[in-house]
Amino acid sequence: MIVYGDTASGNCYKIKLLLSFLNIEHEWRHVDILAGECQRPAFKQLNPNGKIPLLQLASGETLSESNAILNYLAEGTEWLPQQPWLRAKVLQWQFFEQYSHEPFIAVARYIAVYLGLPAERKAEYDSKQLGGHKALAVMEQQLSQTNYLVGSGATIADISLYGYTHVADEGGFDLSGYPAITDWLQRITEIAGYIPMKDNEL
Repeated sequence: MIVYGDTASGNCYKIKLLLSFLNIEHEWRHVDILAGECQRPAFKQLNPNGKIPLLQLASGETLSESNAILNYLAEGTEWLPQQPWLRAKVLQWQFFEQYSHEPFIAVARYIAVYLGLPAERKAEYDSKQLGGHKALAVMEQQLSQTNYLVGSGATIADISLYGYTHVADEGGFDLSGYPAITDWLQRITEIAGYIPMKDNEL
């Protein structure tokens, strides 16, 4: 299989991290977002939506959207519970990540890290802070009660939220006020097969 992605993107890193945890052989092809490589005709033939990450199977079939890819790769493994209620809870956290977490924390980080916090985007950057802290507070509440987001062990729900939470400081979010999140971040790094976000060797 081939994964098209950017090693500095949290959405792409989610896929990279699960592939490493599961020790799945694959080819990683870097796509430069800022250079517009996602919008080139050759790439849009693979994903008309022009976004990464993108998974391409040996059959040529492609799958986009990071959380959909995580669900596909995790099927039949300990990273995706078989029990319907727990599986639904995994999805709950993945929808939370896409609607209540990523639009604030990931966007603030993108403006700061990818764009260099230009003056014309400063107001937008500032506007993301409240929503980001609201999402972090929801996570803190859960992780104050359990070691992982769903069940007794790590699942793809944790990977989904780990992607951008562990670099939230790059978007201006101070995690020192979230001790349960800080402890959870450390637990993820202790799982066998863990790799850091910007490790280009996969």
